[in-house]
Amino acid sequence: MTTAPAPTVGQPVDRVDGPAKVTGSARYSAEITLPGTTYATIVGARTARGRITRIDTSEAENAEGVLTVLTHHNLPKLAAEPHLGLSLFGHDAAGQSFFPMQDDVVHYYGQPVALVVADSLERAQYAARLVHVDYERGASTTTLDEGRGEAYEPEAIFAGFIPGRSVRGDVDAGLAAASTRLSATFRLAANHHNPIEPSATTAVWDGDRLTLHDATQGVVATQTTVAQQLGIPRSQVRVLTRFVGGGFGCKAAIWPHVTLAAMAARRVGRPVKLALTREQMFTSCGHREEQEQHIELGATDEGRLTALRHHKLSLTSPFDEWAEPSLGMAGQVYACPNYEGVYRLVRGNTMTPTFTRGPGEISGMFALECVMDELAYELGLDPLELRLRNHAEVDPISGNPWSSDGAMECYRRGARRFGWQERDRRPRSRREGNWLIGTGMATAGYPVTFPMQPQRARARLYADGTAVVQAATQEFGTGVATVVTQVAADGLGVPLDRVRFEYGDTDLPNIAATVGSTGSGMVSAAVHTAVTALRDEMVGQAVSDPGSPLHDADPATVVVHGGRMQLRDHPETGETYSEFMRRHFMTDFDALGSWNPPPHDVPHGLATFGAQFAEVAVDPDLGVVRVRRMTGVFAPGRVLNTKTARSQAMGGMLWGLSHALLESTLVDARDGRWANTGLGEYLVPVNADAPDIDIDIDIDIVDVQDKVVNPLGVKGIGEIGTVGAAAAIANAVFHATGRRVRELPIRIEHLL
Repeated sequence: MTTAPAPTVGQPVDRVDGPAKVTGSARYSAEITLPGTTYATIVGARTARGRITRIDTSEAENAEGVLTVLTHHNLPKLAAEPHLGLSLFGHDAAGQSFFPMQDDVVHYYGQPVALVVADSLERAQYAARLVHVDYERGASTTTLDEGRGEAYEPEAIFAGFIPGRSVRGDVDAGLAAASTRLSATFRLAANHHNPIEPSATTAVWDGDRLTLHDATQGVVATQTTVAQQLGIPRSQVRVLTRFVGGGFGCKAAIWPHVTLAAMAARRVGRPVKLALTREQMFTSCGHREEQEQHIELGATDEGRLTALRHHKLSLTSPFDEWAEPSLGMAGQVYACPNYEGVYRLVRGNTMTPTFTRGPGEISGMFALECVMDELAYELGLDPLELRLRNHAEVDPISGNPWSSDGAMECYRRGARRFGWQERDRRPRSRREGNWLIGTGMATAGYPVTFPMQPQRARARLYADGTAVVQAATQEFGTGVATVVTQVAADGLGVPLDRVRFEYGDTDLPNIAATVGSTGSGMVSAAVHTAVTALRDEMVGQAVSDPGSPLHDADPATVVVHGGRMQLRDHPETGETYSEFMRRHFMTDFDALGSWNPPPHDVPHGLATFGAQFAEVAVDPDLGVVRVRRMTGVFAPGRVLNTKTARSQAMGGMLWGLSHALLESTLVDARDGRWANTGLGEYLVPVNADAPDIDIDIDIDIVDVQDKVVNPLGVKGIGEIGTVGAAAAIANAVFHATGRRVRELPIRIEHLL
């Protein structure tokens, strides 16, 4: 009996898109240049609030090479107002319910007030400076402190999907019963995404059909949203996006520049490329909002939580009630019987905030995990032991069992790998020269979510033994093309190099936007259903064929290895796909697979858990913090590729380092302008800021089986690495210095 080849799923397969990226043959949206391409440049408002009293475009219109200048005077009206939505759920998914240049009102600094189209980028940029705009300026609100007195509690946030208030038990009674109570307030600065590739759209019309090359995390979401805003059938809009240079949430929603590019292309009758500048990325694609969180927590002498009150105040736009869901996992990760979570909003002169990596959990868990660390010190408990005592064995909201857990193993394995047991708990107890050394830990948790509509893929097998799988998704750096190729190869039972994955085109079967760690789970589920349907159909035809060695065999006893259908217990009996197809004069055979996600009221708690540890060195004279090493252990269900999974987790942990120590977008309250709109002023880590990724960033995966979330048990790992990192670092800073810092980012002045 021959030995079956090892499956490729779970193996550290090299990225199938790697050669295209390193050789430069991969093309991103801004690199698509069609014959006759013209170039558009946005003119942004120079005030946070007001009304346009005069806009003079004559000088710009007369500049060499200019084809048109669009303003609220001549831009066509939208067929339908934008609908703030979640791209994961398949309907139109505008990033905000406001579309610019429809009237003379200005709501935020940088809001598009004109669009210049010229025959070269340089001419468009030059002419944009020749557009003269006068404003009647109004009083604005650009910070939480300015609008604090007008704060209110919304009925729902997050495009209406999350209640503004969540309560279980009696928090006041729980606090009264506690032997120890803590109260703390945290301030978190606004953050921007800053992917390497700024957003860009190239639009071209062919009669009444529109093609968009768009930097998006959801080609179908772009198609649906633009079609709705222009009032044309979805079938007349095609979106092409093969490679995306990072998204982190800013490319999950569909922002006005995409539809503006299409409107400009229709106006000039030529392709239009609209690529945002780095500065415009700060005013065009949302952000993580400025926020304040207040926590009251009660516990027994043994460290059992009795009550948690968690309130959040954040800045939203004038037209949408958006807040990232910071209170979700923070109210779910521990077994606390009495809980109150409340969102409060301040309407400010800003564009609508949006998803930013680890949306909500990274900020809410930061606040909670810092208070949990403080509680451990107050009770004289090890911070890890406090988490172990309070882990929720079931979902505390519903009482349902988790679809899969793994948290306790993450704690124990992470502590062992990090060397937590060697820690002296006393703050300022360890020095190396002038450096104060501290260690800290935190829980990581991220919800598992599903799209609302079926996810589809197509698989086609050719008589030469090769296969193609297709789905309308895109590769935005996570490795989805690689893991899907692995899933397809194993499902069909063919070698990896015989499979090609085609993606990045709305003409292919529907896939929702890849956001919130959903991408690998839903795309692999759709592809898995397609390839197994194709394999089963081929086996079914073979056992029904009198000319096949497998004739009259039970299909359940037939397996496929190396493209050969054979009996499991008698592998010498069988034939290849190619032999069967050629005998029947078949050139190809295909199948469409459709995965129906579980209902959102599935009777299970749905979450991914992890534990994160960090060691820092702090210079007490200079206030400088250096993160020396990090450990993260996660339980994300089935891992499709250990190499890409580790890369995602590592990127998330470094993102958490950045969130903890560097990232902050500052606003000039005089005019509502973001003051640091470039990578020279908006700080993100460079190599000198980060531990050695091969030595000092330690990542491990706890294998947990999940039979609820999707056919392959994939929960996703793209977000979970970000969630506990900032809190682990902040807790390590306290251990090193004895100072609690309740503001992000942690600055030098906090420690001097």
